[in-house]
Amino acid sequence: MASPQSIGGSADGAAAGGRRARGGAEARRAARAKPKIQQLPYITRKIPLTEVLDEEGLALIERNADTILEEVGIEFRDDEEVLRLWKDAGADVKGTRIRFPRGLPRAIIQKSAPREFTQHARNPERTVVIGGNHTVFAPVYGPPFIRSLDEGRRYATIEDFRNFVKLAYMTPAMHHSGGTVCEPVDLPVNKRHLDMVYSHIRYSDKPFMGSVTHPDRAADTVEMAKIVFGADFVEQNTVLISLINANSPMVWDGTMLGALKVYARANQACIVTPFILSGAMSPVTVAGTLAQVLAEVLAGAGTTQLVRPGAPVVFGVFASSISMQSGAPTFGTPEPSLVLIAAAQLARRLGLPFRTGGSLCASKIPDAQAAYESAQTLLPTLLAGTNFVLHGAGWLEGGLASGYEKFVMDADQLGMMQVLAGGIDLSENGQALDAIREVGPGSHFLGCAHTQANFESAFYRSTIADNNSFEQWESEGSLDAAQRANKLWKRMLADYEAPPIDPGVDEALQEFIAKKKAAEPDSYV
Repeated sequence: MASPQSIGGSADGAAAGGRRARGGAEARRAARAKPKIQQLPYITRKIPLTEVLDEEGLALIERNADTILEEVGIEFRDDEEVLRLWKDAGADVKGTRIRFPRGLPRAIIQKSAPREFTQHARNPERTVVIGGNHTVFAPVYGPPFIRSLDEGRRYATIEDFRNFVKLAYMTPAMHHSGGTVCEPVDLPVNKRHLDMVYSHIRYSDKPFMGSVTHPDRAADTVEMAKIVFGADFVEQNTVLISLINANSPMVWDGTMLGALKVYARANQACIVTPFILSGAMSPVTVAGTLAQVLAEVLAGAGTTQLVRPGAPVVFGVFASSISMQSGAPTFGTPEPSLVLIAAAQLARRLGLPFRTGGSLCASKIPDAQAAYESAQTLLPTLLAGTNFVLHGAGWLEGGLASGYEKFVMDADQLGMMQVLAGGIDLSENGQALDAIREVGPGSHFLGCAHTQANFESAFYRSTIADNNSFEQWESEGSLDAAQRANKLWKRMLADYEAPPIDPGVDEALQEFIAKKKAAEPDSYV
């Protein structure tokens, strides 16, 4: 099994003749200084799923969700078209409140929504499959601030946005470029989406997400995708995936519905996601939260199928608890892990791909709290069988900040998850009986042929952890993990090389952006 690393590679061939030895050493030093990126494919899981609900428990949650939909209903605000679509489908519409006959949204979803789909990337080698037994890691999404050891906390800029796109591109276990990796507040609100989408296209060739802050911005994203992939290809294939958040509890607002309709009509994927802080936006109990989440997803995902049957849609949930003393969000606690694992079960029963989790924490800096809370979110995310993992790397401060050091620290953990999901190698080499026969009792395996043949890839090699002696660690500056991460992300950006892009496509994108920007004045509200 190959050992995923945030940066890895091999040396070029040595010079011929008498310079061969010296050339080989120089090549190895050069490779260490500027290694070649070895991207990893999206995960095809080879380990069992973790489940927390039996058949009786799952059926109970589904009945309760149907009760919420039938008796309480869901608000659909500022969108007459969606109200009409649901009325025509047989729902009870009174004002902006829709109540659903039991089983109606589920039947609509299961009739046409795909169980899995392919999201095509600009580079076909980066294309991913979302659903089934696959897992795709994407970076942090949404923070208005950034944090680094050098500058502390400040508002994010478009330069930061480009940096995080480049870091995601440089990270082998990051399969996706993501979306709003940070919010570039130095650009006008009504135009920044153009630069953000362009950055994903130009500085990465991995799949990416669309803008959802206004239906017109979603439409701009689709048009830019058509420039890259071709209009006919976009009509028939999925090249965008976008985050559509419910305004929990039990509200879908006009902005999100407008973006949802744009993407669904264009055959592009929507991640229909209740945003839950349990105790504030849902009941304090796991079972109550699950029933509400399922009700909101059924209503939202069903809407995509009314807009365009067969449009790809993902069952999403963002679930956190809150401090009952202060009301602040808390992460890495047991209850949200139970929610995400059970929600994954509900998604599989519904027949939709599933999104949740990531490397979430409430810590303001990349410290022990950040590490523990992120690990307690990321591991259940993988074990639950999550298909699309947003916030895989970089999340700090409850999602208010994208951390440079945190990004590469989390990326190291994503590499570990990639190995864990690969399961146990049961091949002849994996069984290692030849090694056991060769070594025999009382000796060691360090020099045996099997060890020599496998030592480079036998174990995951962390890019962040220091496993040297105390004396060596001290002699190298006594750096902690965050300080080592600081050096790593700077080296990655220094080594970054943009992937190739067709000059005609790039020119057409820039022309489109220039025309859109010239069409209206800047707005910062």
